[in-house]
Amino acid sequence: MTRFITSRVVRTALTVFVVLSLAFVLARLTGDPVRLMLPQEATQADVDAMRATLGLDRPLWEQYVSFLVAAAQGDLGDSIRQGVSAVGLVIERLPATLELALASFAIGLLVAIIVAVLGELSRSERVRGTMLWIATTRQAIPPYLFGILMILVFSVWLGALPAMGRTSYASYVLPILTIASFEVALYLRLLNQSFAESRQKDFVRTALAKGASRTRVVLRHQLPNALLPLITVAGINLGVLVGGLVVIETVFNWPGLGRLIVQGVEQRDYPIVQAGVVVIAIVFVLINLIVDMLYATLDPRVRLAR
Repeated sequence: MTRFITSRVVRTALTVFVVLSLAFVLARLTGDPVRLMLPQEATQADVDAMRATLGLDRPLWEQYVSFLVAAAQGDLGDSIRQGVSAVGLVIERLPATLELALASFAIGLLVAIIVAVLGELSRSERVRGTMLWIATTRQAIPPYLFGILMILVFSVWLGALPAMGRTSYASYVLPILTIASFEVALYLRLLNQSFAESRQKDFVRTALAKGASRTRVVLRHQLPNALLPLITVAGINLGVLVGGLVVIETVFNWPGLGRLIVQGVEQRDYPIVQAGVVVIAIVFVLINLIVDMLYATLDPRVRLAR
């Protein structure tokens, strides 16, 4: 187990290093922020002075080395626009994104498990197919479009829920409903496939032959085995959710990390973009590290094979 954990930690550290390097390069592909910060009538001398002030006049390799050294100390620079710590701004926005991602993830996963279990207990292929068809139909609607429709129905027509912002508990309903409903189909397909495979297993047939109830067989035997492959997919998907809520945050005017990064790109604020990408990547690799540990704990064959 120690060897397994060590290998995962090393991979995590390597991933963070690669992400730091990519963030540095990609942020600078957005263009020169000095031209956006100065008025159009600014002279070349003004531009050169501003670049020197921001440290952008140094060779690129020197900026890269300084960036890595500072990043190792937890310093990803100050926002060019706001003049405060970029990491501080990112951490300030991160809770709003995590709240949305975690709540949507948990609700979507729970609904998928309940629907899959009910479908398995029904012993009806038609019921299972209908449930999957409904979930897949919802997934066919892009989240941004579904979110706009939710705003139109529940905010504009009915006036029942806030349309935008993070002002109250009610403001969480529409964005969480939009994201969670989109996630259900992914988990439901995987669970249905796992249940279908487990029906043919000897341990299921033996339990039924011994007189165990259908409910007990599904909950005590089939569901735990179906959850093993689900853990990996769910963990990866949670990481994707944390970094992929930009569109939803824009639709609902949610003050999250995604909107901050988009603003940083528009303003060519390198430190904001770098800090945002790096923090999202760290959250992603930590989630996957936790998933690997959990999977290895639940299934000893994984850690023995590595």
